[in-house]
Amino acid sequence: MNHYETVFILTPVLSDSQVEEAVKSFENLLKENNATIVNQENWGLKKLAYSIQLKRNGFYHLIEFQAPGDIVNTLELAFKRDERILRFLTVKLDKHGVEWARKREEKVKSLKK
Repeated sequence: MNHYETVFILTPVLSDSQVEEAVKSFENLLKENNATIVNQENWGLKKLAYSIQLKRNGFYHLIEFQAPGDIVNTLELAFKRDERILRFLTVKLDKHGVEWARKREEKVKSLKK
């Protein structure tokens, strides 16, 4: 099992329920392919550094998961086929990346309290 982190940007024209539905579809895809979701963060609507498809904002979402290596191709194909996705990036985390992700997660949780 490898440890991955994927960040994707959804088009800003979606409603909150449509964003939740899109995120849920990718969660289900991961679970159907024997992935274990470790952490998720909804970063909300943020301004893009540059416009994508004439859009200046997007809904950012992060999913951290453990899965066999072949799932990345399946996930990225689903991202490419979904017109709600503006951009995505999936990276494999090494032990230092996993440690950094744990620290970030703890920091986010402490800020919410």
